[in-house]
Amino acid sequence: MITIYTDGACSGNPGIGGWGVVIIDSSKEPVFLSGGENNTTNNRMELTAAIKSILYFKEKKELKIFTDSKYLKDGIESWIHKWKTNDWKTSNKKPVKNKDLWMILDKEITKHIISWNWVKGHANNEFNDKADSLARKYIEEKSTI
Repeated sequence: MITIYTDGACSGNPGIGGWGVVIIDSSKEPVFLSGGENNTTNNRMELTAAIKSILYFKEKKELKIFTDSKYLKDGIESWIHKWKTNDWKTSNKKPVKNKDLWMILDKEITKHIISWNWVKGHANNEFNDKADSLARKYIEEKSTI
């Protein structure tokens, strides 16, 4: 079992955004991934962090993913099934926001065994805090340019 913490952040919404990932495999040192975009939203960064964490693995793995985003967790575990049935429309018949990323995530999760877990953000969880720090790193670097 591999444990993953993901987080996204944004300065302005939309604005400069970053994503961070901490991968914990008990047989190795933790792996840290991060990146960002200059014009994005917090939700897009949350989704991107999850996608990047899953894409890190080339072979099928059992992954336990922690996120502090109810949008991500509820979306992937519940809402996405109705969205796909309704041709990527919400219950209000509006287009699903971030459809492009939801479609990628939906495809990638089929390659692994994944459990989704919610963790309270900014509650002194070492690995969630590290994922948050990694996400904010991109924002800080771009903000100083």
